[in-house]
Amino acid sequence: MAKKIGLFYGTQTGKTESAAEMIRDAFGGDVVTLHDMAQAEVADFDEYECLIIGCPTWNIGELQSDWEGVYPDLDDVDFNGKMVAYFGTGDQIGYSDNFQDAIGILEDKIAQQGGKTVGYWPNEGYDFSDSKALRNGKFCGLALDDDNQSDLTDERIQAWVTQLKTEFGL
Repeated sequence: MAKKIGLFYGTQTGKTESAAEMIRDAFGGDVVTLHDMAQAEVADFDEYECLIIGCPTWNIGELQSDWEGVYPDLDDVDFNGKMVAYFGTGDQIGYSDNFQDAIGILEDKIAQQGGKTVGYWPNEGYDFSDSKALRNGKFCGLALDDDNQSDLTDERIQAWVTQLKTEFGL
């Protein structure tokens, strides 16, 4: 049986939702099911062995409001045996000191609950000073910046999805 992937995202301005749809489309077929965190519940994670978590960094290094609302509930989710990939939208110029912090905050919590992080992404080609999403010199997921590098978004998503297909074993 083919693996199903649950893609859970929060969005404020629609950029993260657009990225989620692009990621789903890049996988092709009906492999990825989208879940907007405004309607989803953390219990929905149980349906999938492969998860993709999408969250923009909001204000100054904060989670988007729908993720912030469920963040305490993540302590009650068993992510053991689940492979989890992350993507974030952010502004590396305007918020250089906390670029992509939101996915770092979520990855930290979910990894503590047993989730196996996949989909690490190189930090070359970005111009920022600090990020909670860095792990051993790489982002813990795909970093998108439609404010300053929208011309790279499609190419980055295609490359990341190709990488995830391998890491998810598809």
